[in-house]
Amino acid sequence: MGKQKRAQPELLPAKLLHIRKQLGLTQPQMLDSLKQDLSVGRISEYERGVREPNLIVLLHYARAAHVSTDEL
Repeated sequence: MGKQKRAQPELLPAKLLHIRKQLGLTQPQMLDSLKQDLSVGRISEYERGVREPNLIVLLHYARAAHVSTDEL
């Protein structure tokens, strides 16, 4: 138990990119709005599906887009 890799959400990167674009923000501006100690490169990694954001970051994205975290 715990040794198998969890499947990554397929649509999450596209949804995160869509949220940022809908808000009209650049990656550095999105980083500022998330109020997290992250680098701009991390936003890019989330949007490309290279890395999955933690729950706190997802919550901030959901709040910015006025959607529930379930929709992400």
